[in-house]
Amino acid sequence: MIEWLTFASIAYAFVAGLISVVAGIRGNPPRDLTVLGTLSVAVVLVVLLVVAIVQPLVGNAASGNVLEFWLYLITAIAMSIGVTIWALVDRTRFSTIAMGMVSLAIAVMIVRMSIIWAGA
Repeated sequence: MIEWLTFASIAYAFVAGLISVVAGIRGNPPRDLTVLGTLSVAVVLVVLLVVAIVQPLVGNAASGNVLEFWLYLITAIAMSIGVTIWALVDRTRFSTIAMGMVSLAIAVMIVRMSIIWAGA
């Protein structure tokens, strides 16, 4: 994977998650900032998906378990989209906190995907 993109993705997911968790703790229901933040984490994951498809074609193949990498990536995309749908259906502060926790979990998942890609 591209190192700077990986670090930027981790930072973005972490910040989006932190904003949503703080908003949920303050009692705010899902708003544009939190919903769009979580959806944009899904967009970042789709960018990582495209990068993961292109990188082996240009000579930067994954050194670790490719199946594990792809399962992490697909699960992360499903989690971000699923929690966003939940937040649009259940407009309570708990869904805002859930969006934040999922974004924070995705930040950790991106770290793990980077480790898998490197073969460690």
